[in-house]
Amino acid sequence: MDDSLDPQEQDHVLIIEDDERLAELTRDYLEANGYRVTLEPDGANGVERILSLQPDLVILDLMLPGEDGLSICRRVRSEYPGPILMLTARTDDMDQVLGLEMGADDYVAKPVQPRVLLARMRALLRRREAEPVGDEVRLAFGQLEVDNATREAFLAGERIDLTSAEFDLLWLLASNAGRVLTREEIFSQLRGIKYDGQDRSIDVRVSRIRPKIGDDPNQPQRIKTVRSKGYLFVKDG
Repeated sequence: MDDSLDPQEQDHVLIIEDDERLAELTRDYLEANGYRVTLEPDGANGVERILSLQPDLVILDLMLPGEDGLSICRRVRSEYPGPILMLTARTDDMDQVLGLEMGADDYVAKPVQPRVLLARMRALLRRREAEPVGDEVRLAFGQLEVDNATREAFLAGERIDLTSAEFDLLWLLASNAGRVLTREEIFSQLRGIKYDGQDRSIDVRVSRIRPKIGDDPNQPQRIKTVRSKGYLFVKDG
């Protein structure tokens, strides 16, 4: 552990995982890399622990006793603004898609590779802590306003309920309005990894954002899919 940091200055990570050995190994690895870690083995306590501790990041297992990770994620999402990294036991992307639909910001498939987990965590925390750059921190498109300084979006004056990852994607698209962003660009900007041609997380996130910003999911006019390329945010949608 980095002893030069006061415990209160370290990013606090809550791990909700019932596999005791995995949880302890992960805790030891993260503490050695300068994080403060709290363990919770019981899903039944998950919601209360997240909301009371308000950690900087949550690592949440999908399969838990008491209450599963999907349910926990759905219940806390409106009250917990931090990133949620979900652990999935299977490579079937249905688990991953469901997790993203419930509000998870990213996922890592088991068996967990510590370096991969750490890299994903750091990417999520960097996004959360990043300061707005450039002259424009607030964009307006008709009744839609997106404010990167406060990380909030409004539709007709009403605040839109967005997860941290949804806001990041909306801001990236809106700040590049009128230009097609490829999935490769989006993955590189938001997740710091290369697009493998199969990951559906961005598509899931777009499908969740559209109705929230008043875009018709069946005939979108604001965020358009450009076949075989990516997405286009239309200025005058």
